[in-house]
Amino acid sequence: MKKRIVAIVVAVVVMLPVARVAMAQSKTLTGKTKTVTATVEAIEAASRTLTLKQQDGTYVETVVPADVKRFSEIKIGDTITARYYENLVIRVKRPGEKDVDTGMKSTTAAAGGAAGTRAKQQTITATITAIDQSVPSITFTGPNGWKYSSRVEDTKALAGVKVGDKVDITWTEAMLVSLDTVKK
Repeated sequence: MKKRIVAIVVAVVVMLPVARVAMAQSKTLTGKTKTVTATVEAIEAASRTLTLKQQDGTYVETVVPADVKRFSEIKIGDTITARYYENLVIRVKRPGEKDVDTGMKSTTAAAGGAAGTRAKQQTITATITAIDQSVPSITFTGPNGWKYSSRVEDTKALAGVKVGDKVDITWTEAMLVSLDTVKK
């Protein structure tokens, strides 16, 4: 009997920190995966800028990062297909938890082809500076003068926070880009 009580007490002591983490309020806002196809209309090699014509006839300029090694293979008339995904996780911090401001980026070329993946994840600690239940909306401020306001669809989640609460906001973005060269 004594061993059983000790085992229960040990189990409670071990599980208590896990339960606290599990109780931390978090909200995941999953973005949609978008696929965009565009045709290369102009190339400015010095600035690594492409002018792309989208399927709806509009034009957009984009700068190709220096870590994309096969930029010189892009030609006018080539088709670029990009698949984009984003995700946002907001977690209410416990009092006394340290602030964070971290980020990482990665670019990976596809083996043997003109394609690659670019991923980015950024996590910051922000403070809730305003809540407007009538809209409903919320405003955050964070490091480096960052400020963001947004309409809130989940009013239950909004009811669970107050001005002054700190949250960790993690953005994850990934893009798979492929180049279909024109056969001449």
